[in-house]
Amino acid sequence: MRKFFSNEIVLGTMIAVLSVFTAFVSYQGSMADSEQNKYEILGMQQLNDGNAEYLRASQDITQDYNYFDNWYLNVDERPEIAEYYQENFSEALSAAFERSQGVWDEQYYDEMYTEAYEYWNQSDANFDLASQYDERGDQLQLVMLIAALGLAFVAWASLLSADSNMRMFFAILGVIALVGGVVVYILMVPAVSV
Repeated sequence: MRKFFSNEIVLGTMIAVLSVFTAFVSYQGSMADSEQNKYEILGMQQLNDGNAEYLRASQDITQDYNYFDNWYLNVDERPEIAEYYQENFSEALSAAFERSQGVWDEQYYDEMYTEAYEYWNQSDANFDLASQYDERGDQLQLVMLIAALGLAFVAWASLLSADSNMRMFFAILGVIALVGGVVVYILMVPAVSV
């Protein structure tokens, strides 16, 4: 066992494997961070667009209130003026006007705010994806730390003399770190469902 862990080829192979594994995990961590940023920015854009759309819809609703009030005030005495206001109703108000529940029902408001709700739903979905990528990136950082420690142990082992007890000890710690890193990578790094 001592000869195996003291062998230059074994130590060189472990350095190479740990280096490649560390680089691979680091790259995946960078990609996860990049995707997290992308989805956070998309989420913020859609949240802002949803807020703007909500304000626009609120202005349209206020306009509908004004048109409806003016229609109501003129419908009996000046029907031609009332007709002008009725022609300017939004599609949602025109549809609500035909329903029996009353003009300002829940369906009217849902129709007016539909686009804002859609933006907000998309925003929530993107923030959720960003959170998943954040969790993935955090776990990949842990794997990278473990692999880098293993790489450091094996590198130190390769610098010590072949008959040194510390050489074997550092080499074993490197193997433990490699195995631990792979186990953490397989079991703890979550996949992101897009």
